[in-house]
Amino acid sequence: MKDQHNGDRRRFLQVMALGITGGINGLISPKFTYAGTGKLITKSIPSSNEQIPVIGLGSSRTFNVGDDPIGLDNVTEVMRSFFNAGGKLIDSSPMYGSSQPAIGYGLNKLAKTKDIFSADKVWTWESDNGPAQMEQSRQYWQVDAFDLMQVHNLVSWEEHLKTLYSMKQQGKIRYVGITTSHGRRHDELEEIMKTQPLDFVQFSYNILDREAEERLLPLAKQRGIAVIINRPFQRGDLIDELVGIPLPTWAKTIDCNTWPQFLLKFIVSHPSVTCTIPATTQVEHVKENMVACFGPLPSHAMRKRMIDYVEKFI
Repeated sequence: MKDQHNGDRRRFLQVMALGITGGINGLISPKFTYAGTGKLITKSIPSSNEQIPVIGLGSSRTFNVGDDPIGLDNVTEVMRSFFNAGGKLIDSSPMYGSSQPAIGYGLNKLAKTKDIFSADKVWTWESDNGPAQMEQSRQYWQVDAFDLMQVHNLVSWEEHLKTLYSMKQQGKIRYVGITTSHGRRHDELEEIMKTQPLDFVQFSYNILDREAEERLLPLAKQRGIAVIINRPFQRGDLIDELVGIPLPTWAKTIDCNTWPQFLLKFIVSHPSVTCTIPATTQVEHVKENMVACFGPLPSHAMRKRMIDYVEKFI
């Protein structure tokens, strides 16, 4: 199914490059809005009021290319397209293999080490190893300092957060956050959000996995915590399930021409969500995803309509 879906997306971009309208397996509507037209959609980080674009870029699995020169150059081109469309926030972790040095390679080649909103994580059970790990990550990225440092998957979070608050006070990082994924450990995350002065929190949320709407998203709004959403496509499984299903004609009213754009706009239209971080190895895909950073966002009523339509088929 993944190969079929990737072929559909490639053919979509090829068709649009030729100026042809119409549908490819229900993936597009007659009008296509390319990223870079209109005003970039940004949202405010509550603790500072700094604005960041609602579509970021993840790196889990996709940027783990080792020392392969072709892979490194491909990562660079994905990043180039992301920046060209107005993207800022890139997220990574020591957990993601060679993704960090791959990002650093791309940033250096593109001369973007000063322009990025850099978001990384500390991921070690031994809290004493945290500072050295974060310094190694900084060197991999080739940035002067990280904008956001997050405790990955709540690992040794109490001690790591103490370190991160101290680093923030010293000006070594700008924001402190904590993450989870797969819908795990929400009860524990909720308690941390209630008691800790976090700038950011990161967890999974998409049009089908909406548990976070019950407590986490309202709590983030109440506490003034920025929210990064991971796994917007269920690591591609959600898009695979939608292949062959026609995009509703009314999706064009929110400038959605493909399922990825539809799914991303659903996520970032939630009032508590700051941004989401789809990951990809394909230049065409990042261009397509970044279209969701432009045009109108769905209203509350439209969001309900989007859920109802998808749940008819899945």
